[in-house]
Amino acid sequence: MATMLGTAVALSGATAVAASGGGAAAVREAAADQHRRAPARPTLETIELAPPAGRALPAPGARAVPPRGTGRFSLVGATWSDPRAVLDGAVEVRTRRVADGVWTGWQPLEADGASPAEPGSRDAAVARGSTDPLWVGDSDGVEARVAAGSGRTGPLPAGLRLDLINPGDPPASAPPPAPEPQGTARAAVPPRPAPRLVSRAGWGADESIVKGEPEYSTDVQVLFVHHTAGTNDYSCSQSAAIIRGIETYHVKSNHWDDIGYNFLVDKCGTLFEGRRGGVARPVLGAHTLGFNSRSSAIAVLGNYSGRRVPARVKRVIAQVASYKIGAYGNTPAGRVAMISSGSDRYGRGTRAMLNRISGHRDTGRTECPGDTLYAQLGSIRSIAAAGPRNLAVAKLNGATRIGGTWYTRGTVRPFWRTGTPSSLLYRFDVQVDGAVTASAPGAHRSELLRVPAGRHSLRIRAVALNGRMASVSVPIVSDRTLPEFTGGPSVLLRTGSLDGIVPVRLRWSASDAGGLRRVTLTRPVTAGLGTGATTWAGTVRPGVETTYGLRATDRAGNVRSVAVARTPVIVAEARAERTGAWRALGGRAYLGGSALRSTAANSSLSWSFTGRSASLAVSRTAASGRVQVFVDGRPAGMIDLRSPRTLNRRAVWTRSWNDSERHTVKIRVEGTGGRPGVIADGLVYLR
Repeated sequence: MATMLGTAVALSGATAVAASGGGAAAVREAAADQHRRAPARPTLETIELAPPAGRALPAPGARAVPPRGTGRFSLVGATWSDPRAVLDGAVEVRTRRVADGVWTGWQPLEADGASPAEPGSRDAAVARGSTDPLWVGDSDGVEARVAAGSGRTGPLPAGLRLDLINPGDPPASAPPPAPEPQGTARAAVPPRPAPRLVSRAGWGADESIVKGEPEYSTDVQVLFVHHTAGTNDYSCSQSAAIIRGIETYHVKSNHWDDIGYNFLVDKCGTLFEGRRGGVARPVLGAHTLGFNSRSSAIAVLGNYSGRRVPARVKRVIAQVASYKIGAYGNTPAGRVAMISSGSDRYGRGTRAMLNRISGHRDTGRTECPGDTLYAQLGSIRSIAAAGPRNLAVAKLNGATRIGGTWYTRGTVRPFWRTGTPSSLLYRFDVQVDGAVTASAPGAHRSELLRVPAGRHSLRIRAVALNGRMASVSVPIVSDRTLPEFTGGPSVLLRTGSLDGIVPVRLRWSASDAGGLRRVTLTRPVTAGLGTGATTWAGTVRPGVETTYGLRATDRAGNVRSVAVARTPVIVAEARAERTGAWRALGGRAYLGGSALRSTAANSSLSWSFTGRSASLAVSRTAASGRVQVFVDGRPAGMIDLRSPRTLNRRAVWTRSWNDSERHTVKIRVEGTGGRPGVIADGLVYLR
C-alpha cells in the first residue's frame, strides 16, 4: 500500500480565510477577489511535502497536503533540492477549479529522473530536481499525496515541495506571430527563413526572471522531441499561459536560467519560441540530460502516451528539424554519433548512435515523448527529409507557349507550384542557362526577370530547408525583333458583281525569324488570316476611299502593322472614246442606268485614267460575242462574253500595276459567227 506524508505549510490569501474559520463562502469570495486581481507577471507559491529532519514517515493513507485553499494557480509540479536525486514514488495531486469550486480527480506528476540541465552549465549549477509540470487550469485549492515506490527504503528527497505557478495575464498588446519572410527576391540568395512562430514577447515571457546571457553550443546535430505530459484538455487560447507557467516553473522551481526547451508547439500547430538567444543560433538548453550540447529540443504541449499528434503538429516538428539540422548541412533522416555528458542511460563519455530526430526516451529512462508520439517520429523524419515534390511551371506571364517552347519579348514572370508546404522550403532559384538570375524566398511562387535575346533554358529550382533540391526546366526564346512584311500589302481589282460594290483582292507576304503566330486583317473588317494565307478577297463601296490594315504578330508577341488606302472609281461607258457603230441602252440593269451595245466588228471603246488596277464592266448574255483588249496600245487578251444566263453589271478581265500611272484600256468588238453583240457598261480602276 502506498505511504503518504504530510507537513504544515504557511498560507496566504484564500487559505488564510479558511484557517480563520470564515467558511466556504468566504473562501470562494476571497478566491474570486484574487481572480479579479490576477497578477500581470507569473508568480510562484510553494508548499512543503518532505517531513522535517528526523521525523518518521507517516502511516499509510496519510495525506502529504490536506485539502486547502491557495492563491490562484494554473500549473503545479513537485521539486526537490538535489537535481541528482531520484524521486522513488509518485506525487499525486487534486485541485479545486476557480470557476465552480469542484475538486478534480487525482492526477500524477510525472518524473523523468535527474535534472536534464547540462553538466557545467549555469542551469546545472543551481538546478533542483523536479517532476514535469501539470497544467490544471485556473485553480485555488490543492490536495497532495506521495505514494512510495515499491523498492523505496530511504527518505524522500530533501526539500520536496509542491510548486504552484500562476502564469499571470498576457501582455496588454502582444505582438502577432512573426510572418513568413517576404520582400522582393534578389539574385543574392535570401537568408534561410525561420519558422513562423510566436516570439517570447508574443507569449509574454517574463524576461525579468531570466538569469544571465544565453549559452551556445557549436552546432545542432539532433532535434529531441518531448511532450510536456500533463493534460491535453486545454484550449489553444491557453497555450501562451501554459508556456508562461512552464517558464516560471523552470526558472523559479527548477532554478534554471530560462525555460528549458528551445521550441514549444501546441496541439493546434502553433509554434512558440522557447529559450532565448535567437532561434537561428545553437542555443544551449536544459531539456535532454547528457545531450543538451549540439542539440535542440521541441516540446509538444500535452500528453501523447495514447494520443497521436495532428498532421499539422507533425509538419511543425519536421519544419523545426529541417531548419535547425539542415542549417549545418545534415539531412533530418540521418543518424549521428553523440557523446554523452552523463545520463541515466548513457554514462559520461559514452557514444550514442542517435537518429537526428530523436525522442527524449532515446537518451534517458523516461516515457517522454509518449508511446504514440514516439511511434510517429518515423513519419516526422520522412516529412522533414523529403525533397520538394511535384514542382511544375504553371504559366509564364509575358510569354506564349507554342508546342513545348515559350516565346517572349524579353520580360517574363514565371509562376510555379509545388506540393511541398512553404514552411518546409528554403528558397526558389530562377536560372537561365544554369546561371542564377533571381532567388526568391520559399513562400514565393513567381519572379520577374529579363531574358536575353536568343534561345535559352529557363529552370526553376526548389531548395528545401533540409537542403534537398528539385528542378523543372522549360525552353524559352527571347525575341524583340518585329515581324516583316516582305511583300505588299497591295490592292487589286478582281472579277465579280458590281451591283453596288466593287470586288477587290488584298495581297501580302510576311515572315519572322522566330516564327509567325498570326496575321490579322484590321480594316476594313476584322478577320484572322492565319500564318499561311497571302491573299484576302472582299468587296468595298465604289467611290469611297478604303483603308486596308494588316497586323503581323510573331510567337514572342512582337507586332508590326501596315496599312494602305485605295479608292475604286467607275468610269461610265459614255465617257469612252468610240469608233464604229454603238447604240445606247437604258435601264436599271446597267451601271448608272445606261450602257452601249455594238454588233459591228472592229467597233471600239477606250478609257484613259491614272491608277494601279483596272477591270472592264459589261453585261454577259447567251448572244454575247468576244472583245479584244488592248492596254497602252498592246494586245492584252481576248474575252468571250458569252454566258448561258444574263449577268449584268459584271467586272471581267483585270490588270494591275505596281505603281499608280497613266494608262489606256481599249476594247474592240470581234466578229463571231452568229453572235457579234457586245454590251459595254464602263471601266473600273483603283486610284
